[in-house]
Amino acid sequence: MKYFSIFAFAVFALTSCKNEVKTDTESEANNETVEVSETKKATYPKTVSGILTAHGGIDTWNSMNNLCFELDGNNGKEIHTISLRDRKSKIEHEKWTIGYDGNEVWLLENEPGAYEGNARFYHNLMFYFYAMPFVLADDGINYTAMEPQELDGSMYNATKISYNAGIGDAPDDEYILYSDPSTNQMVWLGYTVTYRSGEKSDQWSFIKYDKWQEVNGLNLPEKLTWYHVKDGKPTGEKKDRRFDKITMTETMLDNDVFAKPEGAVVVPR
Repeated sequence: MKYFSIFAFAVFALTSCKNEVKTDTESEANNETVEVSETKKATYPKTVSGILTAHGGIDTWNSMNNLCFELDGNNGKEIHTISLRDRKSKIEHEKWTIGYDGNEVWLLENEPGAYEGNARFYHNLMFYFYAMPFVLADDGINYTAMEPQELDGSMYNATKISYNAGIGDAPDDEYILYSDPSTNQMVWLGYTVTYRSGEKSDQWSFIKYDKWQEVNGLNLPEKLTWYHVKDGKPTGEKKDRRFDKITMTETMLDNDVFAKPEGAVVVPR
């Protein structure tokens, strides 16, 4: 297996999301064709539409082509790079790298056993939580209005999210989007996990979104807080995840950024 040194990772950390991009001008100079689809025109329920507008608008989101951020994961700093149009992704750690090239999830470890966990499950997990509420405007999603609900002493508008069959690795996952009725801003996310079982679950987890930052016209999270759950409701803070060095631009990322490198292995479903 081909190994990468910690020094090499540190060098990449200084250049990630800056030097690995290809502008439209560079693509034209290389006679490459870059497909740019039209901005998605969709109709959302009033509550969902209000939430999207409060966070910068779906048109602004759809105009962006890449997202990068850093976070302190369970075992150290991670650099996440995502191509927003096709959801190709890469997560880099000093000991391992996970990537998705559009067809397969791959894992590259500096030494055997360096990554602990399920790389396929994790490859887009933090992006999905981070890119709320906009990822809940994807195709193949169903919205169900719910009665206002109380969480942690406050009342929120609530919308349940489900997926059409065959959407993603876990189409039976469900979400509840909770928003402030006075501002339409997202405050809570409830979700179930079905990836491992493949069956619907009634075990809900909760994340609070209470700290936002403006990034290129969009309100994106600065911090996510997972909560303990009792009787199906959040009861107290469990852990935080903070996001740093956020960039989001219209620049198209080159496919080579996400290509499986020498020594990487494909992670099965």
